[in-house]
Amino acid sequence: MALTWIRPDTVAAETWRDDAACRSTDPDLFFPVGTTGQALDHIAAAKTVCATCSVKLPCLEFAIESNQDSGVWGGTSEEERRTLRRHRMRARRAAAAAARTA
Repeated sequence: MALTWIRPDTVAAETWRDDAACRSTDPDLFFPVGTTGQALDHIAAAKTVCATCSVKLPCLEFAIESNQDSGVWGGTSEEERRTLRRHRMRARRAAAAAARTA
């Protein structure tokens, strides 16, 4: 039997999962193998599910904050999240540099 521990301070923050549109969808759809051929069809289908989801933004934030590097989260692919992370890091660096010079 596997034991899991959930940090008490994260329980309320992760209740968005209860309302996720993907809960009733095959998880394999959101974690295609590869980035060509049939995997592209799975990514597009997963994004279609995400487009109807009421908790798309919390899902995306979770994926970015927890560094999810696989699958479709919050309507974004792996590469799209990498791009978002790079943009956020640049913005943080620019804000930090501006704060130092102010």
